Amino acid sequence: MASQSAQWMRSARVLRRSGFGAAGPEIDAVSDPAAYLRAALAADPEADPGARATPMPQFSFVAAPDRKATADQRHRYNTEITAQLNELTVWWLRRMAAVQVPVREKLTLLWHNHFATSAVKVRSAAEMAGQNRTLRAMGVGDFSTLAYAMLTDPAMLRWLDGQTNTAKAPNENLSREFMELFALGHGNGYTETDVRQGARALTGWTIKNGAAAFDPKRHDAGTKTLLGVTGPLGVREFCDAVLSRPESARYVAGRMWQQLASDDPPSQAALERITTAYGPGRDLGAMITAILTDPEFVGARDTVAHAPVEWLIGAVRALRVPLSSDTEAHRVMGVLRTLGQLPFYPPNVGGWSSGQAWMSTAAAQIRLTAITALLKGADLSPISSASSNDRVDAAGHLLGVGAWSDRSAKVLRTAVGNPARLAAIAVNTPEYLTS
Repeated sequence: MASQSAQWMRSARVLRRSGFGAAGPEIDAVSDPAAYLRAALAADPEADPGARATPMPQFSFVAAPDRKATADQRHRYNTEITAQLNELTVWWLRRMAAVQVPVREKLTLLWHNHFATSAVKVRSAAEMAGQNRTLRAMGVGDFSTLAYAMLTDPAMLRWLDGQTNTAKAPNENLSREFMELFALGHGNGYTETDVRQGARALTGWTIKNGAAAFDPKRHDAGTKTLLGVTGPLGVREFCDAVLSRPESARYVAGRMWQQLASDDPPSQAALERITTAYGPGRDLGAMITAILTDPEFVGARDTVAHAPVEWLIGAVRALRVPLSSDTEAHRVMGVLRTLGQLPFYPPNVGGWSSGQAWMSTAAAQIRLTAITALLKGADLSPISSASSNDRVDAAGHLLGVGAWSDRSAKVLRTAVGNPARLAAIAVNTPEYLTS
């Protein structure tokens, strides 16, 4: 079969890794991937026409029933909470599919995985929606600003018991997970004493009507020593002390590399380059651009196995599957729940799995069944309008795949007489499942 040029393949990989797949016409329009990234990262995500067409729903805060509530009151509360969370999830899936330039939406998903917070425990669409807005707005700026926002985020406080952390009863969850998973890495430059001192610094934050509030009476105002810093530390000083550790920049850069560029850690040389771009200003936009233009990224192929959201939303976008109907949107939500990656529901504070964990035989059957159903509403004209001899290449161009392996091409050729079957096979090939 025909293969695209090396430049096209480089552009395709940048667009696929920075978004949710990439259709051929999108790739055709990008001759300078670095310029594309700079423009996408600088743009206002709310100004995207697709974002404007899918405004976030407004959710009222729903107070949990008290101990005296009846069974019927508890049932109605749970029903309303579930309906709101489903509405929020469907909204985000629709927005991912609708945005014209998906870079900021993809990064919002990656930061959601980094600062993993689950609605299973939070049980508030308003709080989860607020965190989602914060991740989108701050995900390309100064990491310290984003990190501080997460330390005082209502959903995060509820998820990691920050609102129960008081001077009289310190709770270490938020302090520990911030160091271990969000900012430094497991056992990387901190001690158990630092965790305990950090918990003291984070005392006093509560949640009132869905908003974070600081209560000085619940805060431990005494002197603490955290990572070599001594004083009457609070949340700001805690955040600064942790992020000032030399281990932090390398950890954040390495973890983002493994979300964007490869299932494997970067080489020491690549890590130095992207950490330098991150710099003392903790510039996330510069770091992300450095990752996606690094020689090790540019010179590699098929180093990331696509997680379910990336795979399915990519297919929905390329094949123009409409998610305007609740039936289709809920079908996508159901597929992602079955495959194990439903937005707003990471399995734990460590986020979702990566790599080959998504490539099981059972998952393959679920994907094939799901995409076959979704294709009933797809626009397959780029494939069906091509001659039989050109349909395999047409499918590749449509899906942003620059070249098929001989094995994949052989299987795809068996379906050239049936565009829907050809598309279903194509989105389940190794070439589409990795980038």
